[in-house]
Amino acid sequence: MRAFSLTVNGLQRDLDVPPAVPLLTVLRNDLGLTSPKYGCGLGECGACTVLVDGVAARACAIPAARVAGRRITTLEGLGGPDGALHPVQQAFVDAQAAQCGYCLSGMIMTAAALIARNPAPSEAEIREELRYNLCRCGTHLEILDAVRRAAGLASRAA
Repeated sequence: MRAFSLTVNGLQRDLDVPPAVPLLTVLRNDLGLTSPKYGCGLGECGACTVLVDGVAARACAIPAARVAGRRITTLEGLGGPDGALHPVQQAFVDAQAAQCGYCLSGMIMTAAALIARNPAPSEAEIREELRYNLCRCGTHLEILDAVRRAAGLASRAA
């Protein structure tokens, strides 16, 4: 066991878990945050994507102890403190970009990181960013539309 702290969705959380335990396990099992999903367990499907210091990262492939002291954001912490949706979340709602919803959290987190880094991404940049986030339902066109919408919302909000 190793004691360390994580800052998750703006709150410092003290943990005492084995150092190799994946961040995804800590988020879901220890902190009760269920938006990052367990998909492949190998960091290849994107269902577990969270932001680590604003960068999209696969929580299933990162030992929790490795991100001690860094800022972790899950879908639960992406929106405003008043419950307002983040522009990317709102765009996904507006574009009806969900079918089963399993990939949704990872897609939204990846898109939010992209738009924070590049407020006006091209279609090719959006496709490149999302290429490792798998959607088995085939809502890729709606997801691309949602990211384009979010880029528009983000630029109006700035």
